[in-house]
Amino acid sequence: MSTTWHLPDELTQRYAAGRLAPAQVMSVEAHLARCGRCRAAVPYEQEWLAESWERVADVVDRPALRLSERILHRLGVPEHVARLLSATPSLSRAWLAALTAVLAFAVVSARLAPGQEDVLLAFLLVAPVLPVAGVAAAYGRHVDPVHETQAATPMSGPRLFLLRAVTVLAVALGLTGGATLLFPGPLGLSAAWLLPALALGLGLLALSGRLSPLLAGAVLVTGWFGAALVCHAVLHDRFLPFHPAAQALYGAATLALLPLVYLRRRRLAPGEPRWTRL
Repeated sequence: MSTTWHLPDELTQRYAAGRLAPAQVMSVEAHLARCGRCRAAVPYEQEWLAESWERVADVVDRPALRLSERILHRLGVPEHVARLLSATPSLSRAWLAALTAVLAFAVVSARLAPGQEDVLLAFLLVAPVLPVAGVAAAYGRHVDPVHETQAATPMSGPRLFLLRAVTVLAVALGLTGGATLLFPGPLGLSAAWLLPALALGLGLLALSGRLSPLLAGAVLVTGWFGAALVCHAVLHDRFLPFHPAAQALYGAATLALLPLVYLRRRRLAPGEPRWTRL
């Protein structure tokens, strides 16, 4: 097939030097396939053309970045780390939608029935559990459908577990904190879930060196709701877990657990192969 249009010299030079975008390369080579005059003007060898097409195919076939990957990448997270974090089960759209729905329901209920202590108490009891549930479902063969594949990567084991746990904690705490700002009433009381959430989250990380994350999460959640039940049924004070003395206890537990988690960081996620140093 003949053509009356030919590649400009400047475009030919950029093509030969490999300075064109993949889409432009495909357009140029589509023209070269049917224009002998332009092919003669391009100093390439057959091997070079094959390599060029391989580079184009690699870009075309590369999976598109998810929204979470793009956000993490913009925050400075390396692309391979962002891809591993975006595959975290508890960061899936379904989990985030469920978490958002629970928080939205709590806020709407509190605003439709202002001054109702039951709604605020329910929020304060459930809010510390949300980050724990997310971390418990962030890593492991029982929750991650691609766990076996990721276990073969250099980042598997404690490092990946900690990366996922910190990311899930940050997302869950951020969403719950945003809901706290929308609650009617004093901010200090509606934010009383924060220190318990931090203590429970660090407790989960500490226990994950001996128990699976799911089992550790179940133990902590059961203990949390059990303590709340004792405060209500035995001590007759439903808000006792959020009094200043209890907050001081959560703060002390958080400070004590931080160095413990750091010291045990190489022994997280039991039942996995031996890990290299972080």
